[in-house]
Amino acid sequence: MIAVIGRPNVGKSTLFNRILGTRNAIVDDVPGVTRDRIHAEGTYQNRHFQLVDTGGLDLTLTQGMGGLIRQQTQTALAEADVLLVVMDGRAGLTVLDQEIVDLLRGVDKPSFFVVNKIDSPHLEPLLADFYPIGKEALFPISAEHGTGVDELLEACLPLLPRCDDVSPETITRVAVVGRPNVGKSTLVNTILGENRVLVSDIPGTTRDPIDTPFDYQGHHFVLTDTAGLRRRGRVERGVEGYSVLRTMKALGRSDIGILLLDGIEGLTEQDTKIAGLIKKQGRACIMLVNKWDRRRDEPDAQATFSSELHRCFPFFTFVPIVFGSAFESKTVEALFSTITQVRQAFADRVPTGRLNQFLQKALIDHPIPIKRGNPVKSVFMTQVAIKPPTFALFVGQSVTVTPSYLRYLENRIRATFGFEGTPLRMLVRKKATRK
Repeated sequence: MIAVIGRPNVGKSTLFNRILGTRNAIVDDVPGVTRDRIHAEGTYQNRHFQLVDTGGLDLTLTQGMGGLIRQQTQTALAEADVLLVVMDGRAGLTVLDQEIVDLLRGVDKPSFFVVNKIDSPHLEPLLADFYPIGKEALFPISAEHGTGVDELLEACLPLLPRCDDVSPETITRVAVVGRPNVGKSTLVNTILGENRVLVSDIPGTTRDPIDTPFDYQGHHFVLTDTAGLRRRGRVERGVEGYSVLRTMKALGRSDIGILLLDGIEGLTEQDTKIAGLIKKQGRACIMLVNKWDRRRDEPDAQATFSSELHRCFPFFTFVPIVFGSAFESKTVEALFSTITQVRQAFADRVPTGRLNQFLQKALIDHPIPIKRGNPVKSVFMTQVAIKPPTFALFVGQSVTVTPSYLRYLENRIRATFGFEGTPLRMLVRKKATRK
């Protein structure tokens, strides 16, 4: 594990993205954009490592958001095997830089001191400002342009072990999504059993999607905490806009979306829109009604809330509902029991023989509407994909299959084969006629 640390606005996230070759972390000129620890898998020269981006470290801050960021960075320091200490070559050695260097004198871990923003050779004399820290090797780089980054990774190479990959097919990606302040980060921390992500009453605390690999009862998962999704008209340009885009991307690469709802405030129009985004992305879904510990004494509350969910989400009648509290371990147990069922359904495949036996019975019970009196001949169905399960219905050129008939087939498939929590895609294909 390699942690990138340093004071605010020295280019840590830019270096993080440069090493990975992707834009995993949000980059902006405003200090304090990164707050949580952002983990990502990286490779270099066939060596594997986990790279960690951290928030700007200011040792003078102990309260508020600055104090929370400091705690997250100190956790990264404790967990990491290798440290990349980033400083701003154009700003010179600052008091905060010196304090971080002094902090690391008692840390017995390989540390590489990186002087960023050295964009051209004529700026290398600026390295002289950093000689007082007493380190023999300084690495001048430009994270923005990639200059010097290979030399830095070459220096780290002997510390990077070879390790076996876990097949991506065996990993289930779960994204926690919802409105701001419904308890997404709290749920993630409860699942992981640690303060993995920042939790605050301030809306918009989480900005970057935070991926965390972990194992649960022998299964490999990647859990993603995402930024809260507000109404489009209230989303501010800049960092928040980037956060929303990253949330959508994180949802699209996940297998299951956990839609977190507020059991006290009730349902809102924004909850409906977020559910629609999950459906549009074709992801499996579980709805978790949070803060239910405050309403357990109400005898009819759960039935009433479930009825309201079905009324507001008529397109999500197949989605299971879990009531609980993001603080409680028993909620995690109930949630992962449901995740196991949904994960299996999302990757389930129905044999073609069984599928067509089902289809013939469905056609007898409710025949396809006939166009111009032509009889329907040799209708055939097969499953062509999983994640989500996708079915292709092959019919003759003269047959018109209406959306209502496809919904009928989808409901019959669910009643027969299950597929709890996962969307189904129904395709119609016209069979070619012989000349």
